[in-house]
Amino acid sequence: MKVRDAMTNDVFVANPEHTIAHAAKVMADIDCGAIPVGENDRLVGMITDRDIAIRAVAEGKGPDTRVREVMSSDIKYCFDHEEIDNAARNMGDQQIRRLPVIDRNKRLVGILSLGDLALSRENGSANEALAGISRPGGAHSQSADSHAV
Repeated sequence: MKVRDAMTNDVFVANPEHTIAHAAKVMADIDCGAIPVGENDRLVGMITDRDIAIRAVAEGKGPDTRVREVMSSDIKYCFDHEEIDNAARNMGDQQIRRLPVIDRNKRLVGILSLGDLALSRENGSANEALAGISRPGGAHSQSADSHAV
């Protein structure tokens, strides 16, 4: 099964100049925990509810803080034509729950989440990814000092 067959393809893309209040509202409205960030038709980052909590609120930043200031710019992604088992293995190895999906032209076409894997016909992929994601990690990368802008 290909990633394109399991991914969510209706994806909101935040702008780096949006406020974190706007990003949080969108997350609440569409019931998601992560939003890709795009600028000039390029994927430049991801912002998660955890980024907002750890890199903004915990650091005393207010709701008008720009997405650019707290997003993760080290983006992991997969291709829509990739086998789902390969993407799931990468999610587990990298301990991430969501991957932006790009096409051969490097345009964002969707998001592949752990939930998408669980709902796919090949839900053994979800077990593999979950096992890797649940493995105790090393130093956490959510601190304000550890992300590039």
